[in-house]
Amino acid sequence: QLQLVESGGGLVQPGGSLRLSCAASGFTLDYYAIGWFRQAPGKEREGVSCISSSDGSTYYADSVKGRFTISRDNAKNTVYLQMNSLKPEDTAVYYCAADLFRTIATMLGAGINEYDYWGQGTQVTVSS
Repeated sequence: QLQLVESGGGLVQPGGSLRLSCAASGFTLDYYAIGWFRQAPGKEREGVSCISSSDGSTYYADSVKGRFTISRDNAKNTVYLQMNSLKPEDTAVYYCAADLFRTIATMLGAGINEYDYWGQGTQVTVSS
């Protein structure tokens, strides 16, 4: 079965850290650009970060720049999102998406149905 599976979410206090994982099953992530998105209750899904398939170029939304780091381990067929200095406004369900032909310039701006694969999401709650 071809799918993406996110993990690593949970409850953390403000200022804490979490590392999310996006693992591919049934296909190889090497050739795919990967994006992380999040959706808070009552809000639209927003792009957080993405990484290219070719040279490892990365992009971050202003809201997470300097706090989040995206990386990929092709040997483990997994992409990570290291989240530091978490804030209550980071609370959301986090999703990863994969696309074979997108670059980081277009990875976070397409419609939901335009990506090749989506994960099921993992909840991140930042609260004291």
